[in-house]
Amino acid sequence: MTIYLVDIEQVTHTCPAWPDEPHPYDTRRSVIDVIPGGPCRTPVTIRCGNVTTTIACRRHEPAKRQCGACRAIVTERTITTRHLTEVRG
Repeated sequence: MTIYLVDIEQVTHTCPAWPDEPHPYDTRRSVIDVIPGGPCRTPVTIRCGNVTTTIACRRHEPAKRQCGACRAIVTERTITTRHLTEVRG
């Protein structure tokens, strides 16, 4: 499994339409670290006319049919939520 470690920063605001419910209007995700899963264990052979090639299963199969090395897991390390008034200072 390839593991992606991500930090998320959300900036919320309160608009006149929903004065009691602040909601995010800007979300930023930063990839902090990637731990590779290694080479594909079940490569797929594809054909186009007379040309045949082998590709990693992550490029062809849905997630539930991918091998363990090709599956991706996203782990959220930190989630920071700030209101617009905090961002402006």
